[in-house]
Amino acid sequence: MDLQLRQLQMLVAVADAGTFTDAASAVGVSQASVSRSIAALESNLGVRLLQRTTRHVSLTAAGAKVLPAARRVLDEVAHLRRALTEDAGEMRVGYNWAALGRHTRRLQRTWAAAHPAVPLVFVQSNTVTAGLSEGIADVAVIRRPLDDDPRFATALIGAERRFAAIATDNALARRRQVRMADLARYPVAIDARTGTTTPALWHPGPAPATIRHTHGVDEWLTLIAAGQAVGVTSEATAHQNPRPGVAYRAVRDAPLIPVWLAWWSDTPPAVLPELLTLTRETYAPPGRPHD
Repeated sequence: MDLQLRQLQMLVAVADAGTFTDAASAVGVSQASVSRSIAALESNLGVRLLQRTTRHVSLTAAGAKVLPAARRVLDEVAHLRRALTEDAGEMRVGYNWAALGRHTRRLQRTWAAAHPAVPLVFVQSNTVTAGLSEGIADVAVIRRPLDDDPRFATALIGAERRFAAIATDNALARRRQVRMADLARYPVAIDARTGTTTPALWHPGPAPATIRHTHGVDEWLTLIAAGQAVGVTSEATAHQNPRPGVAYRAVRDAPLIPVWLAWWSDTPPAVLPELLTLTRETYAPPGRPHD
């Protein structure tokens, strides 16, 4: 049996994303590659794992049995990778859309001064856990809660304003600030998997009539630059992802976005307390002590 970790990764990705297209986007490969990996896994195991329809993919009875085992195997591999990285003496911080925005460089300088032997390395992963599940990050910056996943622990480190992303030739780009109701008149681009915006953000006002679903920040920005949608995102995204043709404007009536650090609950990094302290100090307004 030629069972490969990649095949198990694709099974988990499809189960989490619900479609082959979304799974391919999440792991950064082509849809054909996902299909080949699933077909190879089913051939190796001699059972059908997924029931395919034109719009959705669901687990078969056999797939429901294999999926938890696949997650356990991938978690163990992630633990192994993290153990090897700890021996290499660096701290990897995962993120999906943006790291800490304008705070990133300040944290890197402060950390380097306090821990010169342990480099702080930021790595991007367009997954819900921002690289934790995949074993490529020791901690992760997240802006969506992971409360329903007992594998991870989280701590609040700060909050960010929401910004609208608008095509530069849109009339709204001439304003310094916009309101949520201004954006509801346009199609709104939303990444339901790793983004921070949902239609509920417009409550109690009317939600956007059209939602354009995207997969990752690059596709989101490309859609907006073409004038085919507007978007709402964190201040960190606006700072870290400038794009020709896209203007960012503060949204004056939107709630702040909480920012957490997340890590594996059973094996927190040894330097986690220091990292939490420094990130909270970075986000704290001048003159205001952090919690």
